[in-house]
Amino acid sequence: MSSEGFIPLAKVLSNNNQTIIYDQRGTGLSTMDTVNENTITMDLMLEDIETLRKHLKIETWVVLGHSFGGMLAYYYTTKYPERVKAMIQSSSGGMDLSLLNSLNLTNRLSSTERDSLNFHNAKIAQGDTSYRTRLGRGRFLAPAYLYNKKYVPIIAKRLTQGNSTINNLVWDNLRKIDYDVKKELKFFKKPVLLLHGSDDIVDRKVAETADNILVGSKLIILQNTSHYGWLEQPEQYFGEIEKFLNAL
Repeated sequence: MSSEGFIPLAKVLSNNNQTIIYDQRGTGLSTMDTVNENTITMDLMLEDIETLRKHLKIETWVVLGHSFGGMLAYYYTTKYPERVKAMIQSSSGGMDLSLLNSLNLTNRLSSTERDSLNFHNAKIAQGDTSYRTRLGRGRFLAPAYLYNKKYVPIIAKRLTQGNSTINNLVWDNLRKIDYDVKKELKFFKKPVLLLHGSDDIVDRKVAETADNILVGSKLIILQNTSHYGWLEQPEQYFGEIEKFLNAL
């Protein structure tokens, strides 16, 4: 997905910090002539991050990753640990692929939501990729990501910003490289803040495993929260981040 959905998050954090967001390759304003298994890889995505850091002339920075971005942040940290001053993991996908063992979005939907989601998925499969149909799909998938359903319109819009081709290529590459950074991150001793929803789509064990491995970590479980802590518990979410950053 593009960085568009993270703009509100970045704006709040930028009140007291320099905040940088970017479009991952092939998403948003990051256009590519060729999109395939050779151009969409984790290693190339790390090169993009490093290119951005060098371009901005930043010696070290705090890396924040949400969901898949957390996996990317972990991987970046194993390759460039000297550039990471500290790390924030927000509903992270984790240090390996174990989240795939328990991740089941449709199980979190009502039967009506599943039927409506299947209807819109079928329309898209038949070639109807209009924004209206994609938003309809997002509206019935969004509840799987939320504890508080009042945020469905926000997440539904966010879900229209995905690129299924790139998404599939990323996950294919994660499997190809057998993504597992637990061993390397045992040696990372800088501060890490782990924020995870009590009702997250990602199993809490994913965050607990990271907390057990990382020497300098602190795990915060956000109550009555699923995958978007800054929407459902903004006061605690941003408060914990500010305390963490002020202590560095």
